[in-house]
Amino acid sequence: MTKEKDVMIACDFSTKAETMAFLDLFTEEKPYVKIGMELLYAEGPDMVREIKARGHKIFLDLKLHDIPNTVKKAMRNIALLDVDMTNVHAAGTIEMMKAAQEAIDEVGAHTQLIAVTQLTSTSEERMRSELWIDHPIADTVQHYARNAEIAGLAGVVCSPLEADLVHQVCGENFITVTPGIRFADDAKGDQVRVTTPAKAREIGSDYIVVGRSITASSDPVASYRRCVREFVKGE
Repeated sequence: MTKEKDVMIACDFSTKAETMAFLDLFTEEKPYVKIGMELLYAEGPDMVREIKARGHKIFLDLKLHDIPNTVKKAMRNIALLDVDMTNVHAAGTIEMMKAAQEAIDEVGAHTQLIAVTQLTSTSEERMRSELWIDHPIADTVQHYARNAEIAGLAGVVCSPLEADLVHQVCGENFITVTPGIRFADDAKGDQVRVTTPAKAREIGSDYIVVGRSITASSDPVASYRRCVREFVKGE
């Protein structure tokens, strides 16, 4: 059985109007969309409900990281939005991740919960000098992924470069959601651990999160379809 792969579009817009205008471009497809903190804090949960009602799958990317009780209460509200996927920070401990998963289970939602390992904007040098994590970044990502698996989560957010490493320790059914995707002819922006859609497929990513390569394109629909061809279909 072939494992599902999909392209998520990072809708990192400032307003609901911009977001809806962008989604209106897609007249034939209903792409999986990622909604982050900027947009949710600006427009509120009703916008998430509206996008969901349009038929899009939603990854609500809020990276919760707080004491277990606070995260559990917040996650209960997120689960009630019926989003398809959301996340916490793996650095918040196994106990915190378990509390978040408990909230989803208690609500009875089908939301998949994943955990952020290390942001794709974090280099190993910065991880060591600023975060005081002395282990290699690959080992750290694997350890955080294992903690997320122990907590009962469905997967992790990691760099596409680390997707295979995660599968090595957590198995092929453990989901890897990988931002840091650029076409070969695009600039890296503020991410340092990046690769192309085709390479992400080869390494073993399950979902890729693509932002500016689609949203800032002169033809977003064509760029989205290019991602699907390269990553999902392997063409």
